[in-house]
Amino acid sequence: MKTSRSSLSRCVALPEDFEAFFSFPQNKGGYSGVAVYANSRTVIPLRAEEGLSGILQPKPPLTSDDRISCSYPCAHEIELMPDEHGSTPSDFAALDGEGRALIVDFGLFVLINVYCPNETSDARLPFKINFHAMLQDRVQKLMNEGREVVVVGDINICATPLDHCDGHLASNTATFYDHPARAWFHRWLSPIGCMTDAVRTFWPGRKAMYTCWNTKISARETNYGTRVDYILVTPGMLPWIKHGDIQPSLRGSDHCPIYIDLHDEITTDAGERLFLRDVLPINGNREDLPRLAARRWEEYSGKQKLLSMFFEKGNKLHPPSSSPLSSLSPTPDTQLPRDYSGTAQPDHTQSAIVIPPLNPSLSSRNSACASTSQPPEASLQSNPCRSRQTAPPASTTKRKPSDNSAKKALKKLKGGQSRLSSFFAQPTVSHPCSQEISPSDVTDYQDYIDSDYQLALELAASLENPLSQGLATSATPSVSQSKAAWSQLMAPIQPPNCLVHGEPAKEYTVNKPGLNKGKTFFLCSRPVGPGYDKGKSERLREEVDHRYRCNFFKWGNDVRREAKDKFSAS
Repeated sequence: MKTSRSSLSRCVALPEDFEAFFSFPQNKGGYSGVAVYANSRTVIPLRAEEGLSGILQPKPPLTSDDRISCSYPCAHEIELMPDEHGSTPSDFAALDGEGRALIVDFGLFVLINVYCPNETSDARLPFKINFHAMLQDRVQKLMNEGREVVVVGDINICATPLDHCDGHLASNTATFYDHPARAWFHRWLSPIGCMTDAVRTFWPGRKAMYTCWNTKISARETNYGTRVDYILVTPGMLPWIKHGDIQPSLRGSDHCPIYIDLHDEITTDAGERLFLRDVLPINGNREDLPRLAARRWEEYSGKQKLLSMFFEKGNKLHPPSSSPLSSLSPTPDTQLPRDYSGTAQPDHTQSAIVIPPLNPSLSSRNSACASTSQPPEASLQSNPCRSRQTAPPASTTKRKPSDNSAKKALKKLKGGQSRLSSFFAQPTVSHPCSQEISPSDVTDYQDYIDSDYQLALELAASLENPLSQGLATSATPSVSQSKAAWSQLMAPIQPPNCLVHGEPAKEYTVNKPGLNKGKTFFLCSRPVGPGYDKGKSERLREEVDHRYRCNFFKWGNDVRREAKDKFSAS
C-alpha cells in the first residue's frame, strides 16, 4: 500500500463496518506500506503491532498486555548476510523502517502481513535476505509460544520452477535454487520447513498460476508472469482451511488477489468438535480496539483538527459590510467629478475607492495613443475620468496597468503577419552574389542541420518553381502545395517492420532518467510469452519461441532518417 498517513483519506482509513491497521515507511513516504482490514461484523482483532522486531512503538509504547508476544528477533542471534562493505546490521531498525510488516492477533492465529523487499540491485540483496531471516525468526518465536501463524503478502520469491513463466526452460530449471532467496524459501516451506503453501495444496500441479505480471511489456495478455504472493500457514491451521485460489480476472494492479476460506467447524483427532465462532473474537467490543487501529488515531478521534475542517460548509464567510474597506469614507481626492454622466452610476451605499494610475509612463503612453485619433479636448469631454481606475471595495487582487489599446495600436502599425506558407516559399530571384561558396561548405552546412529541418527544406525545394512555369506574379506556393508539404512533414512516422515476423513494430518512449529520456524507439509488436527472444545474451537460441516477441529494436531518429532518405530519393 504505497501511500502515507498524511495523504490517507478518511474513507480509506475508516471504511464502514471495517477496522483498518496500517504501517508506513519511516522516511520514504509512498515507497512501501501494508494494511490489514478486519470486518468488524465478523471478528474484532485483539492486539496489533507494527513491524517484526518490536522496535516500532506508538506513543506511549505498548504495554506487556498490548503486545502480541514477549520475545522478538535479535540481530546477534540470527545469521545475517553482510553487505557490500562486509558489515552486518547490529539491529533491525533499518529493516523495519520501510513499513513492510503488520502483525494482528485474531485469537485462533496470528496474522503477519508482509511486503518483502525486491532485489532491485546486487547491493539490495543483503537487505532482502536479512528481512527474510527476521521474518522467519519472528514466526519461530511465536510458534515456540504455542501460537499458530498465518503469513500473507508479497514474498517476492518464486517457490518452485512451476511458479515462474520461464521455469520450464532447461537453462532455468537446472539453476533455479542457486539464488540465495529461492534457496531460503525452499528450506522454509514444507516438507523441509514448518510453513505450508496453503493455496498450492489445493492445486499441486497447476501450471501458469501466476499472481504478478510486468505491465510495462503487457505480460498479462499472455499470462507471462510469476507467483510471488502467498498464504503460508503453520501445521495447526491446516485443518481449518477449506479452500484457496487466486483471482486473476480481478484487475486494478500488477498483482491479483489470493484467498483462503475457513471451515465453520472441524473435528480434531481426539473427536472434539470445534466451532470457528468459538475460537475467534467475534463478539468483541469496538471500544477496546488495539491502539494501532486507525479509528484510534488522533485525527479521527476528534482530538486533533484537520486542515480540511476549515473548509467545511459550516464555516460561513463574513458579509461584505464587515470588510475593512467598507469603513473607509471618501475624501475630496477620491470623489468622482460632479459632471460625471456615465451610464453605470456607483452605489452610494458603499464606499468607492479611486486608484491612481500605477505607472505614469503607461498612462502617458495611452494618452499619446488616444491623441492620434481625436484631440485631447474631445477626449476629456467624452470621459473626464479617463485617467482614473476604480476597484471594487472587497477585492484584494493586485491589478496590472492595462495597455491593450497601446498594444493594438502598435500591432496595426506593424506589417502583416507572416503566413505559414511563406516558410515554404521559393526564394526570389536576385543577381548572383560575387562571393562563391565551395562544395565543402555546403556539405558541412547540410551535416549541421538536423534531419527534421533538412526534410522541411527538401519539401520546400520539391515545390514547383513558379518562374519555370511562367508565373512571375508571385513566388508563394499555392494553398494545395503548402498543404501537401505540411502533410508530408507533420505526418506520423510509419513504423518499421520487425525482421522476424515482418509486422509493423510498436513505438515506445524512454521514461528512465538519463541521456535517452524522452526518446522514442520501436519494438516488435507481438506480446511477450514463454521463450520470447530477450536477446542472445539472455536467451539461448534453441529456447526461443518465435510465436512471441522477437528482439527487433530501432531508435525513432533512425526511422526518421530513413524516411527522409527515401523521400529524397523519390
